[in-house]
Amino acid sequence: MVPAMRLFRYYLPATVWILLVLYLCTLPGDDLPSNPFFEKIHLDKIVHIGLFGGTVFFLCLGVYLQKRIISKFTLTIIAISAAFYGLAIEYIQKYFAVHRSFDMSDVAADIVGAVTGIIAFNLVRKWWLK
Repeated sequence: MVPAMRLFRYYLPATVWILLVLYLCTLPGDDLPSNPFFEKIHLDKIVHIGLFGGTVFFLCLGVYLQKRIISKFTLTIIAISAAFYGLAIEYIQKYFAVHRSFDMSDVAADIVGAVTGIIAFNLVRKWWLK
């Protein structure tokens, strides 16, 4: 297999996930379901945690499958990059998305999600990838 194709294979899930996150986070605000119960439990923050946790998880998985090892430094860089991706999406929502706005609590949820993604990856690595 061509090296570039092999590399692509490792990062395909992360690439698809990252594009899905961008799509979902830039949907027009009018297209999002509105429910008082969802607002009360802050479902949007839970979604942000899941989206950015998934981003970190799939990126870490790609690195690990490619190299069979991943350092704490690499985990940290991936988490920080995902947090900055979340911040960038908030600015995209503020300036380009219809009926969306910048929300610092979304950025906080993205950071929590990034950390959660590292924890989830480490658990999966410990139990299934050895």
